[in-house]
Amino acid sequence: MQGSANLNLMIKAARKAGRSLVKDFREVENLQVSSKGPGDFVSRADREAERIIKEDLLGARPTYGWLGEETGETEGADPTRRWIVDPLDGTTNFLHGLPHWAVSIALEHKGEIVSAVVFDAAKDEMFWAEKGAGAWLNDSRMRVSGRRNMVEAVFATGVPFGAKSTLPATMQDLARLMPACAGVRRWGAAALDLAYVAAGRYDGYWERELKAWDIAAGLLLVKEAGGFVSAIRDGDEPLVKGSVICGNEGLFEPFRKIIRGE
Repeated sequence: MQGSANLNLMIKAARKAGRSLVKDFREVENLQVSSKGPGDFVSRADREAERIIKEDLLGARPTYGWLGEETGETEGADPTRRWIVDPLDGTTNFLHGLPHWAVSIALEHKGEIVSAVVFDAAKDEMFWAEKGAGAWLNDSRMRVSGRRNMVEAVFATGVPFGAKSTLPATMQDLARLMPACAGVRRWGAAALDLAYVAAGRYDGYWERELKAWDIAAGLLLVKEAGGFVSAIRDGDEPLVKGSVICGNEGLFEPFRKIIRGE
């Protein structure tokens, strides 16, 4: 893999955390689990993975800021650079023994994501990208799908769990979209949903009320693979508002119109 020193550092940290997670995944029944809320669990494995990543990244770049799902935000001496990390995206899948989860690491520079890694350790798939250098899956260049007809397209989303207020809007989205496409998937890991759009496996993805660490890396993957990305509402920023819709060039506009109810 050819990349910058920062990207290589991110890949190394993701692999190291991934090895720790795979070890715990094999013993998932024995994990010590505590509840953060309805349907949203945190495990010892999750916290250990973030510790590994934070130690490696801040050890090498001690002046950078940090935003992690488990340890929150820390301002760095360098206010222009920040790591954005989800050590285990798809925690519920992980705790149920479902092999669909990932480590997500992004580097933000002056408010823009410039490097991204999403590592699916269970399948040994490393999705990575740098601004202006394309998106890659292991050693192969990624491109979004070339489909142009909605009826042939498969989309991904996240169906809200627990008592989330976005459930009615999502059900309305599905009622409008499903008759117009080939299918909708809900696999429970936003970082991988975005990575799969970049790889051409999905034709588009949308979701509301996400956190920056859920989508920061995936957004750059999609953009560098030739995809289009925006918030669901005009004028919003995906990383700020936590809503995102993305797709390939041919389907992005009709897909966005359906989701918006236009």
